[in-house]
Amino acid sequence: MLCDRTASALVQDLQNGALRAETLMEATLARISERNPELNAIVALRPAEDLMAEARAADAVPVAERGALHGIPMAIKDLANARGLVTSQGSPILAGQVAETDDIFVARLRAAGVIVIGKTNTPEFGLGSHTYNPVYGPTRNVIDPTRSAGGSSGGAAVALAAGMVPLADGSDMMGSLRNPAGWNAVYGLRPTWGWVPSEPAGDMFLHPLSTNGPMARTPEDLALLLDVMAGGDARLPLHRGARPVQPLHDDAPLRLGWLGDWGGAYPMEPGVLETCEAALARFEALGHSVTRVAPPFPAEKLWQSWTTLRSFAVAAGLRPLLAQRDQLKAAARWELERGMSFAAAEIQAASDLRAAWTRAAARMFAQYDAMLLPTAQCWPFPVDWSHPQQIAGVEMDSYHRWMEVVVPASLIGLPALAVPAGRGAAGLPMGMQIIGPHNSDAQLLGLAAAYHAAAS
Repeated sequence: MLCDRTASALVQDLQNGALRAETLMEATLARISERNPELNAIVALRPAEDLMAEARAADAVPVAERGALHGIPMAIKDLANARGLVTSQGSPILAGQVAETDDIFVARLRAAGVIVIGKTNTPEFGLGSHTYNPVYGPTRNVIDPTRSAGGSSGGAAVALAAGMVPLADGSDMMGSLRNPAGWNAVYGLRPTWGWVPSEPAGDMFLHPLSTNGPMARTPEDLALLLDVMAGGDARLPLHRGARPVQPLHDDAPLRLGWLGDWGGAYPMEPGVLETCEAALARFEALGHSVTRVAPPFPAEKLWQSWTTLRSFAVAAGLRPLLAQRDQLKAAARWELERGMSFAAAEIQAASDLRAAWTRAAARMFAQYDAMLLPTAQCWPFPVDWSHPQQIAGVEMDSYHRWMEVVVPASLIGLPALAVPAGRGAAGLPMGMQIIGPHNSDAQLLGLAAAYHAAAS
């Protein structure tokens, strides 16, 4: 069906006139009407008559003037601003707030010809890898609607997997696009930090933890979207000019390191490691070597650095809501109060650990081209939970400890690409992270493209 085709195929037909944007929009709205009531992935959907009119206007653009994503319908994650649409961030405090301007990457999407149809659901302020909030309610897993979709890009992943959109943007601080990609059997790339610019507002030096990135149903589509989203911005001193990633190549055999559960430091539910290890054979069949690797850095030091710097960053973002802290969900209050309590010496100690891990990672990547880890430590849990209380008998001491496996890449801004690994005994999906050194995004996309083709 039209809505299940790849974005690359749709773009080609839209650009050469073989497909009308009006036809695609009509099919998109029909699919949303069919699937979204159960899954609740897309929120703040624009009126159908406005979207159809915009699609007809897109069809009137001369073929020679059509952008890289001309006529493609997309819904923007509800943490980002899209002019004229609400930006609630899942919070009752912000519900109904209408954005007056586009964020940088949204403006780039529109300039490339994207038709913004609405927003995708996210947890309140993006906190916690489970998409539910008091404004729009929970987003449900596309495989099993009684289960979590992951988060914070849960709405984006489910909208993709259900064919409601052909491309989606995500953002990732602590696995926020990797975990939902893994739990809904799609692809997501957390790019090298700085490839996709953040907003030139507030502090632009102290908090390089989160980044926007592409999500799609194929690695080729990831590359298509990344080429539009990426690129430097002169107002952002720490951002880098991104390299183009099309076309994808995977010519030479690579040295891949399997980190598994980080030497036993990360508790895993039964079947998670086994599902990912079965997927390793696909890399070996492509001619790559896969070696089990000892942990290159102590997990407890990664966690110490991460939880300090994350709380420090989150508190900076939530500071304007300090007087309304009683209206924030418990996780947000915890991050805010914790982040504001640190002494300068504690922040410096966390940054020192981050620097030490950066040096250790450089030594690791001198031996291996990429490292492999699961995208999560547990299977999608019941949608009415706030978060898992324990994994494999180990108590979780915070709302996000169950996602510790994503921290190594996030802490130092490494590119990490989530690929579907397979399904467990209960039929639920799991993903795997392919993590590379800085600026290896194109190589990761090429590796993922060959991996995807081998499964087709």
